[in-house]
Amino acid sequence: MRLIGKSGAKSGAAVEADTDAWAESAESPESRPGALPAQRTSGLSERPAVGGSGPDSLVHVSTRQFSAAVGPYGAGGEEAPAGAALDPAGLDPTSFETALAARESAALEARHRQAADGGDPDAAGRLGTLLLRRGDLEDAEPYLRAAAAVGVRAAANNLGVLLHQQGHRAEAGQWWRHAAVAGSAPAAHALGLQLRDQGEEEAAEYWLHYAADHGHPLGAYALGDLMEHRRDVRAERWFKVSADAGHREAAYRLARMREAAGDKETAEAWYRTAAARSHARAALRLGVLLEERARTDRSLLEEAARWYRQSAQNGEPRAACALGFLLRDSGDVAAAAEWWQEAAEAGDGNAANALGALHASRGEAKAAEHWYRTALDAGDQNGAFNLGLLCAGTGRDQQAEQWYRRAAYAGHREACNALAVVLLQRGDESGAEPWFSKAAEAGSVDGAFNLGVLHAGRGESRQAQEWYARAAAEGHGEAALQLAVAQEQRGNLSGALERYRQAAAGGSAEGAFRLASVLDRRGDADAEAEHWYALAADAGHRRAQVRMGVRAAERGALEIAESWYRRAAGAGSRSAAFNLGLLLARQDCEAEAMLWYTRAADAGHGRAALRLALLALRRGEPVQAENWCRRAIDYGPAEVAERAGRLLGALHAELSA
Repeated sequence: MRLIGKSGAKSGAAVEADTDAWAESAESPESRPGALPAQRTSGLSERPAVGGSGPDSLVHVSTRQFSAAVGPYGAGGEEAPAGAALDPAGLDPTSFETALAARESAALEARHRQAADGGDPDAAGRLGTLLLRRGDLEDAEPYLRAAAAVGVRAAANNLGVLLHQQGHRAEAGQWWRHAAVAGSAPAAHALGLQLRDQGEEEAAEYWLHYAADHGHPLGAYALGDLMEHRRDVRAERWFKVSADAGHREAAYRLARMREAAGDKETAEAWYRTAAARSHARAALRLGVLLEERARTDRSLLEEAARWYRQSAQNGEPRAACALGFLLRDSGDVAAAAEWWQEAAEAGDGNAANALGALHASRGEAKAAEHWYRTALDAGDQNGAFNLGLLCAGTGRDQQAEQWYRRAAYAGHREACNALAVVLLQRGDESGAEPWFSKAAEAGSVDGAFNLGVLHAGRGESRQAQEWYARAAAEGHGEAALQLAVAQEQRGNLSGALERYRQAAAGGSAEGAFRLASVLDRRGDADAEAEHWYALAADAGHRRAQVRMGVRAAERGALEIAESWYRRAAGAGSRSAAFNLGLLLARQDCEAEAMLWYTRAADAGHGRAALRLALLALRRGEPVQAENWCRRAIDYGPAEVAERAGRLLGALHAELSA
């Protein structure tokens, strides 16, 4: 049973730094606690460069030269003893680079501190930013305050960051406002977010708009987010601005908007952009779209699987679940089970249900129950419904009802229908009806059909037809069949044909057979009638199989006719058994023909019994002939009973003469 069981590089225009993690997209790689991009060190006006602020470029030296010049890292500034220089042949490159970076960072900090202590506000701002990045808030604050006080806007921005981290939101906002008024896009972004969180959306929009207009990708993203929340159509524009600047969450949000608008082609392109930047949900949605397109182009399945795999490896359990279904459909059930298990253990109820169904199909009820319970623990009520199905399949009817009831009370529509069926089967019609109604109202086509059956059983044809029509509109073949029969009984042949076609399209073998029969009787659509007979026959409809045999025999295709008769007779059709006997008799296979006549007669076929009576007379067995005559009279139809009666009278006259 089918189960119901991160942001890229900043724009070159964004010269100034962004604020700290709280002000960024959750998907941004910069959103590590305390992490800050490099800050612009200019003030409100241009200042001349101060000597000693750092090398213009790195000078590459050999390991021996580096060792000789500065000594091994960690020497604490003391002179290295003789022979302590590092041997290049035995140096760990990682340790060497780490040591070099640490030395340069320490030297840079010392130069900044010296200049800042000498009254250079730009150096104070750079030193404060360096200390802020390192998490040394107490040491950073006086330097940032000193620089901000004389108009260094990057320092004002970062002072806002520091104060926000310390919980001083009001003062942080004041410094961000100073920096934003002076032209800092990152400060405008941070201020906009703070105002948004305070409910001042109009002011927030102003500052976020300022940040976005000045090339700040996160400002554009936050502006788009605010506008989407207010259902403003301009949101899409700002998501695109941010996405074009490398913001992967913006690309994902833009793709979702385009998909919701029905533009799947553009959505796929933006999902691809975000997924290429390791956005897990974008890779999942891209896989879904590719899998949908694979219905007409199977070559896309491999790419869909690749994106599902990337998404799953980035922590998206739904992608692992989807990859499992893709692998199962390709025949690799073992690999599918591995991905389902990974997803289920990460809390995906759908994957747990899939694992349960897999074990149930193998007869492993205990393992199936474990995974269905796992699904239920994950909040997926399909787990309760599937536990009900499992219990019903193993004869635990009382437990099945309990699980159905639990899922039904949680709103599971198919569980409502299943519970109603259980109640109806034990004669509780009044208890079943509300659950059928709840299932139908929730959209269960089976519930709507069963409600129709319930009303029809009470003779309430109008209500029954209404529920049948509701189920038929959702593609329920048997509901359409009931409507078609009613139309045919009223003499509305065109209406009946339309409903029979609907029933056949919905998978009703009886609907296909009746459609073929109506077309056959009409006599002007022989090829179409043959098509529907064949469709019903292939679905196991015995009368359709007999009809296919008769039509083949009429064309002289006796082998085909025999094949259809044997299929139907083997399934219990007495008419097929009789026709097979006739066919074999014409081929001089009298002995086997007798076997099929007997099988048909034993099933109540009057003509087969009459044929056996005639054969018994031919063999000189009047007693056997008399017995078969009596059975033919009992079975009918009328003309057969009449002929059998005349034959029986003749037998009596002959036996008494």
